Amino acid sequence: MNRTARAHTNIALIKYWGKADDKLRLPLMSSLSMTLDAFYTDTSVEKIDGENQFFLNNQQQTAAASQRVFAYLKKLQARFHVTGNLIVKSVNHVPTSAGLASSSSAFAALAAAFCQCYDINIDLEDLSRLARIGSGSASRSVYGGFAVWQKGNSDETSYAYALDETPTMDLHLLAVELNTKQKKISSTYGMKDAQSSPFFRPWLERNDSELNEMIKAIKSNDFTALGQLAELNANEMHAINLTAQPEFTYFEPQTIQAIKLVEQLRTEGIECYYTIDAGPNIKVLCQLRNSKDIIQRFSSEFNNVNIVNASFGPGITYLD
Repeated sequence: MNRTARAHTNIALIKYWGKADDKLRLPLMSSLSMTLDAFYTDTSVEKIDGENQFFLNNQQQTAAASQRVFAYLKKLQARFHVTGNLIVKSVNHVPTSAGLASSSSAFAALAAAFCQCYDINIDLEDLSRLARIGSGSASRSVYGGFAVWQKGNSDETSYAYALDETPTMDLHLLAVELNTKQKKISSTYGMKDAQSSPFFRPWLERNDSELNEMIKAIKSNDFTALGQLAELNANEMHAINLTAQPEFTYFEPQTIQAIKLVEQLRTEGIECYYTIDAGPNIKVLCQLRNSKDIIQRFSSEFNNVNIVNASFGPGITYLD
């Protein structure tokens, strides 16, 4: 049986930013994402006689660097009552820890490859639950197109589902890679500290209404409504970070510069919106007809910037 799984990364348009249960990675809010065709992870898992080994991008990792991977796999082995040492080989086509959701594709692919290795036959809903235990956002990368992760209140009720795996909306995401270095503030720390903001609870209370508005925009094929709401939701998240105690931010000076450029483009009649996750990089939401002009403007304003034009990607697939 083929044991290599491919999962594509996703970018949340309605953000997940806070855990109700650290062990099970149950979120405090529901979220909605777009799975991207341009960024993905290929992972294989095989049983071996020797010690556990983890290769990332063809480089064997130290025991310390492998700890999260094998701690996760031990949880899955315990859940399915299976044993054995493993060799994990993962090729990550996403800048790691730069706010481009590398963990979403990494753990979705790892969960799927684990099930292939042990001939475990589960449906996508259960696979989403398994991926969630590794990384919350990975629950959504099981699906293509638009996916919703319903927060639930238990391991059984917290999983993602496909909202629309073959969208017809004219939607592109330009990933502007301003900084591909590992971020200084981990998402785990950020999520915890953000809850000290006086505005965290009001934002949490808006979650259901913002999620429903986004679903409505998607179902009505309304790019403008989607873009406006995605931008608002991202700004709410980062405003909470700035008002946490102690305050923090993932923004760098170039992040602000990029935001201002998006705003300037709108005043010129080029419709586009931004969203930003836990990192300095900006993602520009636009339609195909405007993508070339936007790329040219960003390329002229930022020296040697890498811009990846992404559209809708698929859910979990298995490679020959």
